[in-house]
Amino acid sequence: MTASLAGLLTGLTLIIAIGAQNAFVLRQGLMRAHVGLVVTICAVADALLITAGVAGVGALVRDHPTALDVLRWVGAAYLAAYGLMSLWRARRPSAMTPADGNGRSRTAVAATTLALTFLNPHVYLDTVLMLGSIANQHGSTGRWWFAGGAALGSVLWFSALGYGARAASRLAARPSTWRVLDLVIGLVMLALALKLLTT
Repeated sequence: MTASLAGLLTGLTLIIAIGAQNAFVLRQGLMRAHVGLVVTICAVADALLITAGVAGVGALVRDHPTALDVLRWVGAAYLAAYGLMSLWRARRPSAMTPADGNGRSRTAVAATTLALTFLNPHVYLDTVLMLGSIANQHGSTGRWWFAGGAALGSVLWFSALGYGARAASRLAARPSTWRVLDLVIGLVMLALALKLLTT
């Protein structure tokens, strides 16, 4: 149980910080659009990455910096494009309704969620390498309890973020809400892209 609690707290510490993935989950929640799909993809992806880290894949990540460099450039380009689109939307905001939010297909939303998750090289450093290293300090059995706790943290966080935003979606009826949200998301995405290129 101690290892599980440590995993839960460590996992939450790493994923709660605002980032591209969290911003997208928040936006989908406010639009009431494919929230379950987005939450599920994020939680399952985290669980897979955590499991890979605990199983020792972190060593592969550490030993192949070229792969991370490629991901860094592709991820930065994707984040920059997404950020610019958000800033463009912020110029002429309009009220959003659940019907508006459902305009994008499930496939398009799933693809965006996967891209924001797996094109970020920091997810491999934080979730695979760092969490894997910390988990393996808990011994051969304890590390899997740690992994379970960290995966539970992801489920709890993404569910709270997505469905919490969905519950607060009345805010989406105000154009000013979308102006602020798109402005913040755009700036966050561009800042993350810049960070990827300068680290």
